[in-house]
Amino acid sequence: MKGILIFLVVFGILVFVHEFGHFIVAKKCGILVREFSIGMGPKLFQVRRNPTTYTIRWLPLGGYVRLASKDDETTLAPGMRVLLQLNQQNEVVRIDASESDVPLEGIPLQITKFDLVDKLFISGYENGEEEKLVTYHVNHDATIIDQSNTELIIAPRDTQFQEANVWQKLATNIAGPLMNIILGFVVFLIWTFTVPGPATTEVAEVAPNSPAALAKLEPGSKITAVNGHKITSFEQISEKIYQSKGKKTNIAVVKNNHQKVISVQPQVVKVQGQKVYQIGIRAKSDDSFNAKFKRGWDTAVSTTGMIFNAVGGLFRHFSLNKLSGPVGIYSQTSQVSKMGFTYILAFLAMISINLGIVNLIPIPGLDGGKFLLNIIEIIRGKPISENHEAIVELIGFGLLLVLIIAVTGNDIYRYFIK
Repeated sequence: MKGILIFLVVFGILVFVHEFGHFIVAKKCGILVREFSIGMGPKLFQVRRNPTTYTIRWLPLGGYVRLASKDDETTLAPGMRVLLQLNQQNEVVRIDASESDVPLEGIPLQITKFDLVDKLFISGYENGEEEKLVTYHVNHDATIIDQSNTELIIAPRDTQFQEANVWQKLATNIAGPLMNIILGFVVFLIWTFTVPGPATTEVAEVAPNSPAALAKLEPGSKITAVNGHKITSFEQISEKIYQSKGKKTNIAVVKNNHQKVISVQPQVVKVQGQKVYQIGIRAKSDDSFNAKFKRGWDTAVSTTGMIFNAVGGLFRHFSLNKLSGPVGIYSQTSQVSKMGFTYILAFLAMISINLGIVNLIPIPGLDGGKFLLNIIEIIRGKPISENHEAIVELIGFGLLLVLIIAVTGNDIYRYFIK
């Protein structure tokens, strides 16, 4: 149960930050955000803060930002009965098309014609009387309640995504992945201050009866060289000890301005089934702000580089085992949740950067695919035709759906069957 809850929190944070990136940039670019949803499926909760409706849905796997666009499906149709609410200027400010058993108060209208994009009007028979054909002007910021009782602002053409310039569309498309990458860096910087600082080359503790203790290596000694190789980090000490393969190793140390060389024979131990060589020392940590900040930043940068390399390797040698979907992320989260809070933070940071980079891959269906179309539009000086764009997106969505199904099936087999 704990693993499931942590997974939902981690996945929810990733989705929220990603969609918030699209949301905030779209608003700054003057693009209407009709709905900001966390979760999928039936609506659990909604609140409207002009002009956006914020919803939480029952299935906590995913989310979306619904931008005003030419593809917005209207809930209206000729012959439909609706209720209209008017303002003091006799303009329609709310259209209730929910057909609810408890409708809002308003003027009953059987629709004959309407245009909620350009001319902003609605016509029909008032109170069902065919001799009373009326036409009302629809306010630019009017709302419409659909059959799921979700109230959304209408989408006039000047607020639609495709009416924005190419740079605004590009910024909106790329904002989601970039927010995930930024989140990863921020969480790594938080993580670095929740754990001891980076290890130095100074010995803080020597384990009793260890090779270091037998060689009379004392706490407070600073290791300067191993087998004649200059040392500047504790990682280099570990590397040289491992390379010794258990043979006697000469370690140069300094303590109280006195230098000496001691001979230590590392002992072999097994950690998670693998042989490692140790001498039994614990390094002193550098808990200064600068050291911790640098460690967090460097970890974020190296993780980003590692993921970029992994994505490149995926194209060179494709394998489903190199990919994970929600099932795989759940399994990994469940394992990490047993290791403690700091491990969960590091895992969240890594997954967030990974999600951001993968979404930048220029494949139709991903944000990177939309970004690629924006670049093509900049180069050509005009967008590709709507028909060609629709075909590309349809093919990309189909391939992406097949890939999601394959990855999910492979994750189930790897983590729960194999």
